Formats: sequence, structure tokens, C-alpha cells
Amino acid sequence: MTTRTRGVDVRPAVRGAPEAVTPARRPLALGLAVVAAARPRQWPKNLLVFAAPLAGASLGRPNGFAYALVAAVAFTAASAAVYLINDVVDADRDREHPAKRSRPVASGRLPVPLALGFAAIAIGLAVAACVRISSPDLAGVIGIYIGLSILYTLALKHIPVIEVAFVATGFVLRALGGAAATHVPPSGWFLTVCSLGALMVAIGKRYTELEVLGDGAARHRPVMRWYGLAGLRAGQRAVGGAMLASYLLWALSEPDYWMRGWHLVSAAPLAVALMRFDRLTGLAENRPVEDLIARDPFMLCSEVTWLTMFLVGL
Repeated sequence: MTTRTRGVDVRPAVRGAPEAVTPARRPLALGLAVVAAARPRQWPKNLLVFAAPLAGASLGRPNGFAYALVAAVAFTAASAAVYLINDVVDADRDREHPAKRSRPVASGRLPVPLALGFAAIAIGLAVAACVRISSPDLAGVIGIYIGLSILYTLALKHIPVIEVAFVATGFVLRALGGAAATHVPPSGWFLTVCSLGALMVAIGKRYTELEVLGDGAARHRPVMRWYGLAGLRAGQRAVGGAMLASYLLWALSEPDYWMRGWHLVSAAPLAVALMRFDRLTGLAENRPVEDLIARDPFMLCSEVTWLTMFLVGL
């Protein structure tokens, strides 16, 4: 039987091993498999390390931009390690997923021992980056990120609500990593807006996943059996509204009259971006949520407009 959801053909998972794939032997093929497993499409989210310096209108320590860039590299390496470990743990379940079955580890192109070996190398690179800029605080944030991510992979991803919060935590830790690397202390308002935005995106990921896969969603992610489309939709909108309200309250707290007025006006393109995100997730296209944020032209225009106005206000 074939299940169709909003024009997307989603076939039930086929249990058992997929068609055998010969492991990559040549260095180039193996290298490409490692890069694919490291999820390069997800790397732009590591630019969140620049959020705290931008919000604080300061690069903090001398050469702060370079330190933030090193932090982005460190988080890229750390997240690559997490993806590799996650693919090893979830290999059997990924083989039953219509899209994830083609991942290097699940398909057999990247052997498990090599995947774990490259994960260890990636963690080593992340630690080396922290040592290079003499930032124990950044090392601590990345250590927490890796530890929580592994805990999530092994256990927490099976606990409803908690697992969504941990997905959002990954975004927030990136922002905190940038703050640690540049010595720019994040404000309470910054953490609130950033946390709510991350939670909204995490809920949006679960909504689109459930809408696209339907009953098959629980076969590759068991926790999905506890979620409903209406509840996820309502939660996403509630958190998005709370994020916008927090941003407005932050703008009103500005002591300078000109800055306060400008930041209040900058809330308009932010609201447009939130509404666009709501519409895109509602369409439930078979695309990662990250693509909705970073590849939709209208969304990008709204984001750039908001960011420009925000920076001018500073």
C-alpha cells in the first residue's frame, strides 16, 4: 500500500537489509562518503557563533572576528563527529527510511569502524581549535554539546518534548560558543530570543517530518508516536509568538530613544520571516527545515532585511 501526503509519495518502510552496497575503497570515494556523512548542508547553522558578537555590537577581544571564525570551525568539526556517531547508532533504523537509507553508513559505503575513527578525528580537531585560541570556555561549551548530543542519540531522543528541547539546545550552544570565544557576555534577552527561535525551528522539524511520513514516521523515530500534527502546529506558533513578543520587549527596554524606535521597526521584517516560516512548514514539503530557512528566496529577503535593520539600530 502507498500513502500519499500532500503530493508526496511515502512508501512504507521495507524491513530487512537494503540492497547491498560495496564499501568505498578508493580514497576519493571514501573521502566523499565521509563528507556526505558530516552533513555539509547543516554547516551554515554553525554561523550562529557570530550571533552574540553581532547582538552585542562588539567583537569582544581583539581580532574577535577571527576568534568567532575559529569557533565556527570548531563547531563544524564537533557537529560532524556527532552526525557520524548518530549514523552508526541509527544505521539499522535509517535503512528502513525512504531517504536516510542512502546515507553513507546505512548504505554501507562508509564502514562503521571508519565512521567512528573519523568521528574521533573530528573531535580532536574541535579540541585543537579551542586550544589554538586559548579558550577553555569554548572547549567547555563544545564538550557539553558533544556530551548532550551523544546522550540524545543513545537515550534522550526517545523522550517526547525533552528530545525537541535538546534539538533546540544545539542551536543555543552554538551561540554561546561564539560568545565564549569572543568574550562577549550574552544578555538575558539574547538568550531568551535565541532559545525560543531554536525551539520553534525544532518543533517545525518534527511537524514536517510527521506530516510527510505519516504513520511511517514512528518506524524510524519511535518518539513520533507521541506527537500529533495539531499539537505540533499549535506549539510552533505559540513559541514563534513568544519569540516575537520577547524581541519587542527587548526593543522597548533600550534606554536610547532612537535605538528603541529603530529596533521596534525592525520587528516588522522579523514577523514577516516568522510568518513565512509558518507557511513553509505548513506546506510540509519533503525538504529539511534548514533549507526552508536558508534557501527560500522570500525567507532570505526577510531575514536579510531584518538583520540589516538590526545592525543599523546598533
